[in-house]
Amino acid sequence: MKKLILMLFLIPTLLFAQNKGVKFEHGLNWTQIQEKAAKENKFIFVDCFTTWCGPCKYMSNTIFPQAKVGDFFNAKFINAKIQMDKTDKDNEEVKSWYQEADRFAKDYNVRAYPTFLIFDTKGNLVHRIVGGGEADDFIAKARKAFDPNTQYETLLAKFNADPNNLSIAKSMAQAAKHAYDQETQAKAEGIVLTSLPTDQIFTKEYIELLLSAANVVDSKAFNLIKDNQAKFDAVSKKVKANDFLSQLLIANTINTKISAKEAVDFTAIEKELAQKYPTINTEKASLEIQPRYFSYTKNYPGLRDSFNKYIAKYGSTITAGELNNMAWSIFENCDDPACLKAAAEWSKLSLEKEKETPMYLDTFANILYRLGEKEKAIKTQEKAISLLTDATQKEEYVATLQKMKKGEKTWQ
Repeated sequence: MKKLILMLFLIPTLLFAQNKGVKFEHGLNWTQIQEKAAKENKFIFVDCFTTWCGPCKYMSNTIFPQAKVGDFFNAKFINAKIQMDKTDKDNEEVKSWYQEADRFAKDYNVRAYPTFLIFDTKGNLVHRIVGGGEADDFIAKARKAFDPNTQYETLLAKFNADPNNLSIAKSMAQAAKHAYDQETQAKAEGIVLTSLPTDQIFTKEYIELLLSAANVVDSKAFNLIKDNQAKFDAVSKKVKANDFLSQLLIANTINTKISAKEAVDFTAIEKELAQKYPTINTEKASLEIQPRYFSYTKNYPGLRDSFNKYIAKYGSTITAGELNNMAWSIFENCDDPACLKAAAEWSKLSLEKEKETPMYLDTFANILYRLGEKEKAIKTQEKAISLLTDATQKEEYVATLQKMKKGEKTWQ
């Protein structure tokens, strides 16, 4: 009898534990969801996701099951999920939403995933959130749906009705950036920059907007920074004008040439840019991007030589993470002893900058192992393991150590 009584107490507890998170509707079509929202006087929250989207999975597996997230969304919304892609594994319920998913993508401009759409009690779209986030931050973003002053779609309607209103345009530019509405963002940023005198643009209030708008070469914002570099540097804490402009120019030129399947000659590119933009020094940016380009093209001797040049000139500014990443790229993809020896030196430098970092020790151990220095590699890997606290990561490092001891490859 005592066991039976205990079970009776346990069952409700188990049921409660299984229903802590967000409750998403099943078995209803879009019309029925709208009717239910109107009847219960709730807004509608729609998770537009795809099966291949990593952040979508994180939200579903980690954020939505949390009790505080469930408490908020279940009280405020009728919640629905719409799978935006089609797979061979789709069940009948998912298939029944195919047509609606296509309409949502078209009518509500769903371009990135996850996108979360919020409708009012009458089924009118009032707000959108693009991208996931941690629980408290995501709840805060969703709360904006209830205030007409922060509802994205309401703000968009105001902006379209009065596009030259500086205050609305400023708010629209920031909101559009978060909503991944690049077309509206560019339009709003352009209006703000056109409306203000130059001296007012180069203030803490507008510097972030200016940086965001300048990501297009030869745009108004780009030229404002180019022609007022001292004013920009006096206000910007994030980046110096020459660094920002030169990195943008080099990256844009390289991407253009890759898209056109043209040869990439960094010396010629620097010369060309120097003639067109004499006030911008692209040398550092060119040296910085060359190793990444050679890694992308799988030219590992080129990566080795270009990164060594970069280290020789700008070694004090290179982070331990950058050194580790380049060393790992060589380890994973190249068996040339000269390249591996260079990678070992970069790995040593990363450990000089940040001593006893498990990830950097693991990289160094793997490179040593691939170079044939087995005993030293094993000792280095054992040290990396001794510094770890994360169980999953420790398990991975131990597996690598066992491969080293058995003489097996630790690379693909």
